[in-house]
Amino acid sequence: MIVDTLGMFDAAAAAPEQLTIAADAATAALGELRLPAHDDIANVVVLGMGVAGQAGSVLLEVAGPMMAVPIVVHRGYGVPNFVDPSTLVVAVSFDGETEETLEAAQAALADGASLLCISRGGRLAELAHDAGVPHLSVEPDVPVARAALGALVVPALLGLERVGCFPGGRSWIDAAVEQLSRRRDALITEDNLARRLARRLGRAFPIVYGGNGLGGVAAERWKTQFNENAKVAAFAGQAPELTHNEVCGWGQDGDVTRQVFQLFLLRHDFEHPQVARRLAVVDDLLDEVVGAVHVVEAEGDGMLAQLLDLALVGDFTTLHAAAEQGLDPGPVPVLADVEARVAGP
Repeated sequence: MIVDTLGMFDAAAAAPEQLTIAADAATAALGELRLPAHDDIANVVVLGMGVAGQAGSVLLEVAGPMMAVPIVVHRGYGVPNFVDPSTLVVAVSFDGETEETLEAAQAALADGASLLCISRGGRLAELAHDAGVPHLSVEPDVPVARAALGALVVPALLGLERVGCFPGGRSWIDAAVEQLSRRRDALITEDNLARRLARRLGRAFPIVYGGNGLGGVAAERWKTQFNENAKVAAFAGQAPELTHNEVCGWGQDGDVTRQVFQLFLLRHDFEHPQVARRLAVVDDLLDEVVGAVHVVEAEGDGMLAQLLDLALVGDFTTLHAAAEQGLDPGPVPVLADVEARVAGP
């Protein structure tokens, strides 16, 4: 019997609908907001932690290649030194209470940057109201922040489209909805890919590798979903970088690593040809030193569709990994404990 007190499986299954609802809501809201003109923007900075930081990384990899100005993802306190009145800062926080993002948003305002806030409410929404800057609500409602990746990505992408930085943004979102619908329908069957992967993994520790930025973002998503959903230590890396260092750590203790690690290799259609060759070499090198190598191929039209497609497979795989161990994937009390202890008396 699966224990899922927060409805995480249902939330994952609603991923395509989440995108559509978020897109419709953001489109309507953006028509009423004043944003800077395209020619007044010299650079874009996205603020966010956790899943909001992952949303920023999605923007970097999906919108970045189409943008005429640089985009930087900042995960932490403060803002980069180059932030000034020519910077568009997008502050993203699911509940609007993320300590680091709130401080960074205030710093951006102090530097004179244009600020767009995205949250379900909280102090970030209050900051936007008090400062008279645009705010987009996170739609629809989901049980926890990590189930809201699409709902955080979509308003940010449409905001960039509105200022002329991401042409055709809604069409790429629609393509992602189509692909997530197909993948979701396959993943909710009795004998599905995610359940098979989770059963093969068992109690081994997962390592997730991807190629180029897109695959790397997906790999990070899998890693953190293994952490939070399955409550297991997990590791992520990205080619080509891992082929310049991390591969050196495999082989010496193969008799041990075969017993405790399995590799998930995330592939997509936008890999540089040499990155594809490097991943093939990694597959060959690790075949003898990990318990199994699982290759997951992205599907869909466009970078956004393929990235979110890989993310959805990861979401379901990590949920099934929790179910295999009899764990409830939803609650993560240790994270609340960290925040309470950081806040102090």
